[in-house]
Amino acid sequence: MSVKRALISVSDKTGIVEFAKELNKRGIEIISTGGTKKVLEENGLDVIGISEVTGFPEILDGRVKTLHPNIHAGLLAKREVEGHVQALQEQKITPIDLVVVNLYPFKETIAKENVSFGEAIENIDIGGPAMLRAAAKNYQDVTVVIDPSDYHKVLLAITESEVTNDFKQQLAAKVFRHTAHYDALVAEYLTEQAGERFPETKTVTFEHEETLRYGENPHQQAAFYKKAFANESSLVHAKQLHGKALSYNNIQDADAALAIVKEFTEPAAVAVKHTNPCGVGIGDSIIDAYHRAYAADPISIFGGIIALNQEVNQDLAKKLSEIFLEIIIAPSYTDEALTTLTKKKNIRLLEVPIKQNEPEEKLQTVSGGLLIQDEDQYSEDILELKVVTDRVPSEEEWIDLTFAWKVMKHVKSNAILLAHGQQTIGVGAGQMNRVGAAKIAIEQAGEQAQGAVMASDAFFPMDDTVEAAHQAGISAIIQPGGSIRDEDSINKCNEHGIAMVFTGVRHFKH
Repeated sequence: MSVKRALISVSDKTGIVEFAKELNKRGIEIISTGGTKKVLEENGLDVIGISEVTGFPEILDGRVKTLHPNIHAGLLAKREVEGHVQALQEQKITPIDLVVVNLYPFKETIAKENVSFGEAIENIDIGGPAMLRAAAKNYQDVTVVIDPSDYHKVLLAITESEVTNDFKQQLAAKVFRHTAHYDALVAEYLTEQAGERFPETKTVTFEHEETLRYGENPHQQAAFYKKAFANESSLVHAKQLHGKALSYNNIQDADAALAIVKEFTEPAAVAVKHTNPCGVGIGDSIIDAYHRAYAADPISIFGGIIALNQEVNQDLAKKLSEIFLEIIIAPSYTDEALTTLTKKKNIRLLEVPIKQNEPEEKLQTVSGGLLIQDEDQYSEDILELKVVTDRVPSEEEWIDLTFAWKVMKHVKSNAILLAHGQQTIGVGAGQMNRVGAAKIAIEQAGEQAQGAVMASDAFFPMDDTVEAAHQAGISAIIQPGGSIRDEDSINKCNEHGIAMVFTGVRHFKH
């Protein structure tokens, strides 16, 4: 079916004048509204005002202009249904064959600093989505365009008389995706303003960032999507300075490394493999922190991801280039450091602001459903911790205990972590029982366990983990407490002269 009449009403006027001129050259009649009509007329185009079609003025400061039967009947009438065609003729309504609409900038409005609630409300589009949905519903008779990047393809199809049903269906599907995304942002904003935490329905929406080569394994397809308002210090805002595109697993690991390094304000370095920390260190300088993270597990760091919370200088770059790393994440790099690191073809260099984000919801899909929880950003001040043993930790032990507690919450449960000198020395992750996790961490630490501290993400169900700690030479333990058999663990610590601290807070990570 040929295109004879088009309706154009856009907030984003990118390319619209050129597009409309091309329509005009092809003899297509143009209807338009308000600001769009003004722009088109200023550029020499002959445009029919919406009020000429509806016989009704635009009123209520533009809130009502296209919500009229003369518009929506022209969009929804099925051309192959005789009764629909007859109704249009009786009511003297001309069909609309092409709709070019994009919506009030609601997302951009609420992104502005200190935007008022009233301004946000006025940028909720009503007539635009109604026209888009009507046209998209009737896509077999109406071509609907929401994205300026599609203008060229639509013009080409009109010129070649190849506006196929398949093409129109693709455009219609894009419309419904867009309006669903738009409505989801509005719903989320109003729900937050109303203070509702877990409403009766939940619609989450993300924007396509890139299609990935594959997922966790080569036989799995995958893509990366971003939140509409992702935190500034999140991976979606990373600037990639060097290297090939990130993989699915790279993104998972990089996100885990970022979460850990954000725990620290002092110079910190984090090495991650398979989303678990294999080495974490803090120091007086960033290179000192890296040396500690590397020494924590020089085997596992190979092929891993390093996150740093300070600028990478030339001295550190030389050290980093000595081993194979998948990714380096840092807030900045000196020019000399970039020159050194970019000599390695296969390394990816990411620049990300390193700062603690506002807590956000964590989403986890399960078969047929979705789990939602707050992000685990609970931090424990040292003065709130409770010493439950006869012996009180020394000043050095307190430093290591709080360091270990910060890192341990990022280890998959069951989790046990050993630390000494503000450096991880043993990590037991994802085990089916706690003493098993402890044995892995102790074995990894070896002789370094002597005088080290132990952190546990959840309470000890029995005293066997304390016994294992004693045999390894652990001097202090930090754990949530709360077991019905806490006294067994406390007594075992007292028996062996181990200091133990309860946090009262569990940090499971599944």
